[in-house]
Amino acid sequence: MELKYFRLIKTIVEEGNIANSSERLFLTQSALSHQLREMEERLGFKVFHRSRNHWQLTSEGEELYKLANTLIQSIEDGLSNIQQIKDGAKGTLKVSAECQSFFHGLPAFVQKMALLYPEIKIDLNLGATHQTISQVLSDEVDVAIVTTQPASEALMVKEVFEDEIVVVMHKENILNENAFLDASHFDDLHLLINSFPLENVSVYEHFLKPNKIVPRKVSAIPFTEVSLQMVNANMGIMCLPLWTLKPFKLSEDLVFKRIGKNGLKRTHYLVIKEERKKLEYYNNFITNFMEEFSMVE
Repeated sequence: MELKYFRLIKTIVEEGNIANSSERLFLTQSALSHQLREMEERLGFKVFHRSRNHWQLTSEGEELYKLANTLIQSIEDGLSNIQQIKDGAKGTLKVSAECQSFFHGLPAFVQKMALLYPEIKIDLNLGATHQTISQVLSDEVDVAIVTTQPASEALMVKEVFEDEIVVVMHKENILNENAFLDASHFDDLHLLINSFPLENVSVYEHFLKPNKIVPRKVSAIPFTEVSLQMVNANMGIMCLPLWTLKPFKLSEDLVFKRIGKNGLKRTHYLVIKEERKKLEYYNNFITNFMEEFSMVE
C-alpha cells in the first residue's frame, strides 16, 4: 500500500470533508475521490462510511488511520533527525582517554550529557592507549583526552586542567617516613595499576622510565576498589590523582606521598579534528566538558 493512501486517510479524518482535504493535498475533488476508490478496490473493503456531509471511518478504516499516524510520524521524525545531522546538531562521539584514571570521571559526565543533549550519543573507548592522537587523525576516535599537547595543525587542542599524581600507601609502609618518594624508592615496591602495558601508566612513563626503574612487582587490577583494599592491607601501593578517589570511602590508614620533590604533575588536553570544531554537537560536548572538568582539583 502506497504512502499516498495513508496520507489520504489521515487528511480526510483531520479535515472532516472532501473539499478541505483536496485543498490540503493539492488535488481536485475528483482526483481525490478517484484515489479513494482506487485504494478501497485494492484493499477489498470500505475505509469510510460516507454521506454528503459526513465521513466516518469503518472498523478497518480505524486501524488504517492508526497505522497512518504511526507511519507518518515515524517518517517526520526520521527526516527531522536527518536534518539535525545535516545541521551538525546531532551525532555520535567516540571518546577516548590516554590515561585510564580519567575514566573515573567520564561515566557521570556521559549520563549528564544524555539528559541535556539526548540527540548526542557518546561512546566511551575504554581501551586507554598512547595512540589516541593517531586514532583521532584516522577517525577511529572523535574526542581524545591526552596528557601531551599534540602539535598537528589538523587538530584543535584545549587545555582542560592540571592534576598531580600521588602515591597511596598504608601508614605502616616502611616508606611512610619519607616526605616524598624518589625513583629509587620504587625499585622494591609492589605497584598496582589499572592495566598493562606499563607505557600507558603515567608514573612509569613520566617518572620511572626516565630514571630506568621498574618496580619489583607490578599487578594490573582493573577495579579501583580492589586495589584500595590491597593497599589498605599493605600489599602494595597505587599512583593516581586524588580527584579520582572522590567516589570512594577511604580508610583512615591510608596516606598520600608526593612523587619526587616537586611532585608529578600533568596537564590534560582535549583534542578533536580542527575541521569539526564548527559542528554544533561537538561544541555542545566541548563546552560542557570544559565546565565539568576545568574545576577538578
